[in-house]
Amino acid sequence: MGAGTAPGGDPEGPASLGGKVRRFLVGAPRDIRDRSIFHRLSLVPFLAWVGLGADGLSSSSYGPEEAFLSLGEHRYLAVALAVAMASTVLVIAAAYRRIIEDFPHGGGGYVVATKLLAPAAGVVSGSALLVDYALTITVSIAAAGDALFSVLPAGSVAWKVPIEFAVVGAMIAANIRGVRESILPLVPVFLLFVFTHAAVIAVGAAAHVADVPAIAAEVVDGFP
Repeated sequence: MGAGTAPGGDPEGPASLGGKVRRFLVGAPRDIRDRSIFHRLSLVPFLAWVGLGADGLSSSSYGPEEAFLSLGEHRYLAVALAVAMASTVLVIAAAYRRIIEDFPHGGGGYVVATKLLAPAAGVVSGSALLVDYALTITVSIAAAGDALFSVLPAGSVAWKVPIEFAVVGAMIAANIRGVRESILPLVPVFLLFVFTHAAVIAVGAAAHVADVPAIAAEVVDGFP
């Protein structure tokens, strides 16, 4: 143990102010030699489903809207866009299923690419995942801020960027603490998102059933 290192792996000591702040933000140190740590960090299937689905659900809050707005006057392409999105999700789901079958004890992009291709491919995959994860968090929170402050008084927009920075910092701290700690706060948000969007989609589809013939005719006329 090096000089100035307190028991438990905290270099500033658990009783110091820095140690208390560090433990509050990132949690207590963990002993990687503890054989039971895997079982305490692993997720039950439901939490794993939430963690896996949260990424896609957050992207669905702004991705389809931006894609639809990009169509401009060519709204008939929305059907092809929806088919492309659904096909992409099915391909990704099939790939995840294969990965789970081949790596039943867990394996992200880094592990899979390292074992199936080469260590260099694993580094590339891991680096890409880090960039993707950082962009997912920042873009999702920025989109959430736009949606939230669009319904608030105009004078509150000055708080938009500081609040978004604070939420990004909270997400960073939660992920540093561990996978379970970062997923548990998302469970009620995830369930609320699923149920409310399922209701909105069902009601929206039911309300526009009478427009289906006109939409079908527009799509047929749009494609040469």
